Amino acid sequence: MSAPIEIFTEYTPNPDSLKFVINRLLSKERNADFRDAESSQDEPLPKALFELPYVKGVYISANFVTITKDPEFEWIEVIPPVRDFLRAYITDEKPILRPMAEVETTQVDSNLTELEQRIVATLDKFVKPAVEMDGGNIIFKSFNDGVVSLVMQGSCSGCPSSTMTLKAGIEGLLQKMIPEVREVVAEAG
Repeated sequence: MSAPIEIFTEYTPNPDSLKFVINRLLSKERNADFRDAESSQDEPLPKALFELPYVKGVYISANFVTITKDPEFEWIEVIPPVRDFLRAYITDEKPILRPMAEVETTQVDSNLTELEQRIVATLDKFVKPAVEMDGGNIIFKSFNDGVVSLVMQGSCSGCPSSTMTLKAGIEGLLQKMIPEVREVVAEAG
């Protein structure tokens, strides 16, 4: 018999997003970000979560789900039913996400330049762990003429403090470590 499912919440810098941390591995193959119900139609858990009236965004990582709620609702009315829903869903061993083999992916350019590889390595080592702790993720998109383009996911998407994180945090770090970086911008996923 396995240990009972435990779910605890962590606030994120985005007041409309909350991280539901679960003592189970949810996804070992990939992280997935869904900003609306339409984008989640083929994904089991996100599709089910979007059926709840207050869910406006879902981000799934290894052992947590970040929920972005409709601003008309308060967390006090959302947390208990979401926690109960997740506990029942996981207890029933329902599928979380489609297997990676079934997912259309946009291929990351495997021919990254040495400079782009340094940028990605710096993001992976210094930025992604902190962003993930806040219930989000960043993905390197491109580097052109000194400008690094990133995609913000999970609680980072639409967060009031994401611009400050991007400019003061990520941009400052990359500029110190990689002098060729002039600016960091966010792009739509």
